[in-house]
Amino acid sequence: MPIAALLAGNVALAFGPWFVRLADVGPVAAGILQTTLANATLFGNSATLMYPIYGFVVARMWPTRTQGIALALAAAGAGLLLGRSYQLSPDHLVGDLLCLLAGTLYTVYFVLMGKAREAMAPLPALALSTLASLLPLLLAALLFGEKFWPEHWGVLIGLALASQVVGQGLMIYAIGLLPPLVVGIALLTQPIVAGAVGWIVYGERLGLADFIGAVLVAIALVLVRGGGTRVAPEAEGTKPA
Repeated sequence: MPIAALLAGNVALAFGPWFVRLADVGPVAAGILQTTLANATLFGNSATLMYPIYGFVVARMWPTRTQGIALALAAAGAGLLLGRSYQLSPDHLVGDLLCLLAGTLYTVYFVLMGKAREAMAPLPALALSTLASLLPLLLAALLFGEKFWPEHWGVLIGLALASQVVGQGLMIYAIGLLPPLVVGIALLTQPIVAGAVGWIVYGERLGLADFIGAVLVAIALVLVRGGGTRVAPEAEGTKPA
């Protein structure tokens, strides 16, 4: 169930950039305007690498050999997805850097929500995190003089349901039950789905490298399901042999 919830949550979250681009409010209130859907999702999910590193270094949750192979395959798949989707254009530079910053903050969010899940059920944790974000986002939108009250509510309702309720709800449930390595690799399903949406809707074409990268990520997800993570001896309160 945690694996199924994790994958379903990532699929739901992958539709977020599309809803954001369609919204008739300002970029702080919703929007992704300075990069491609695939780039936004890939850079925004740099937590794919950062969150497992947190698990290794801070939480001392080391991967098994099979999971190490899975991580290597996922890294290769991410490299192929990045190399194909990213365009070396100054038009995308600012947007890509902002997405990279978002990915860093996304990692912090995962760490904090993982701590919250130790004491709270998924729905209360999601509700509190949502409420905590409302005022800062409203103030930011007002500060930049943006339109934040939409004329068409359908897109924002879809964004709220897909990204926040279903996507984040399932992710928060899974974070409390799965190690950072599994969560990090599963995040790579988002650029795959978002890239497919960008291809179908906006003509952001995918090539052979994208499909190979997607296959490598799929293999990594199958491998990472098996076995657990090894906790460092000192984290268990014992001395290494």
